[in-house]
Formats: sequence, structure tokens, C-alpha cells
Amino acid sequence: MYQVDLNSDIGESFGNYKLGLDQEVVKHITSANIACGWHAGDPLVMEQTVRIAKENGVQIGAHPGLPDLMGFGRRKMELTPTEAKAYVKYQLGALVAFAQGADAKVKHLKPHGALYNLAAEDGELARAIAEAIYEVDRSIILVGLAGSQLIEAGLEQGLQVANEVFADRAYNSDGTLVSRRKERAVIHDSQLAVERVVKMVKEGKVEAITGEEIEVKADTVCLHGDNPQAVELAVKIKEGLKKEGIKVNSMSCFL
Repeated sequence: MYQVDLNSDIGESFGNYKLGLDQEVVKHITSANIACGWHAGDPLVMEQTVRIAKENGVQIGAHPGLPDLMGFGRRKMELTPTEAKAYVKYQLGALVAFAQGADAKVKHLKPHGALYNLAAEDGELARAIAEAIYEVDRSIILVGLAGSQLIEAGLEQGLQVANEVFADRAYNSDGTLVSRRKERAVIHDSQLAVERVVKMVKEGKVEAITGEEIEVKADTVCLHGDNPQAVELAVKIKEGLKKEGIKVNSMSCFL
């Protein structure tokens, strides 16, 4: 039986600024990646988002990013592995506290934005993130770009890992994501997104922006909560997967 997790980055509002469609998106996913206050989110939003996830039976995950609110954590920063490790521990610890307060548990961790992309290609940075998780709670699943350095580092550290694919993002021929600064980086056609997800789960392949097919492993599919079509996309992908006999389940249930 094919199984896959549907995750979304939520809890990214901050103070008076509202971002994303959390209340609606959370009804259609199985795992939530909750911002930890550095690239987005704040203590009140974190607490509320943990509660919303728990109420909807959605797995809680930490979504640590770079300390860059103005750039939403998407701008590259130079940081040492020692710094990266401390940054991840700090943010993970904060979310663990909110989860414990709600009688819940952080089950996975997915780095955000530039931190995620940097760790996908930088083995030392990836190892630092994996070590941070292991030293806080070795049962936490590390989510990373399918086949990336982050996945390899997690396996080497002895963590469970979840290979992530993206429903609404274009791929380069090397398996990395096309920069958002380039045209066609984000896919807005929901039917095309559904077809791509089904193929990634069942065949382990996706068409790169260059037109060639590349191999991917799909344990979890990311649905961006800040996409204007996020709810529609989540509903259609979930329906499309079920029609293909693919069970949608939280990653901790089958990894």
C-alpha cells in the first residue's frame, strides 16, 4: 500500500500581521510545521497553532528558520555549524515547551526557507541540524528535501527521516528547488500539481523544469500555507491521492 504524509508550514503570523490560511489548511493536512519565532511566528501564535493542530488531530512539528523576520527567513546568511546547531536547539526547545503545555509532543522538525535549502547542499550544516535534534529528542523525525544532504545527515546521526517533495514548486535537474526569483518556480495549476504528486508517490519521478524526469522519494508532500490557492490545492491533492489508492497518513505512522 502506498502511504504519504501531507505537511504545511503554518503559524507564520506575527503580532498584528496575519499570514496564511492556517485555520482552513490544517483541516486537510496530517503534519504541521510550526514557525518558531525567528523567521515568523511569535509566542502567542506558536501556542495557538499548537492548539489548533492538536484539535484537528494533526502531527506537530518544529519549523526553525534563520533570524530574519524582514526577509521571512528566505535570504541566505553565513553561519557556522556551531551557530546552526544552537539556533535549531533554541527554536525546537521553545516549541517543545508549548507542546508540553498542551499535553502534546513535537514529532518532527523541518528547517525553513534558506536554512532548509542551505542544509540540502551543505553536509556540515546538515550534520549540525541533525545533531541538534538528536541531542534534544532523538525520536523526532527530520524532514528534508528528498535525497539531499539533510536526509543523509539524519540517517548518519541515527534519526528517522522523511524525504519531502513539493506539490507547488518546480525542480531543477539536480533535484533542488527552482529559486522563487525565477519564472515558473511556483506551480499554480492545481490539476498539474495533483498529477505531479501522484507520480512522485507511485513512480518516484517528477519532471524537472528542463523537461527531463528525475528520481525522488516521497514520504511527505509540502503544501505551502501562504499560497493563495492553498486550501483548494490541499483538498484536490488529498482527493487525488485517495482516488489513486494512496493512503494519506501522518509520517510517524509509517516511517
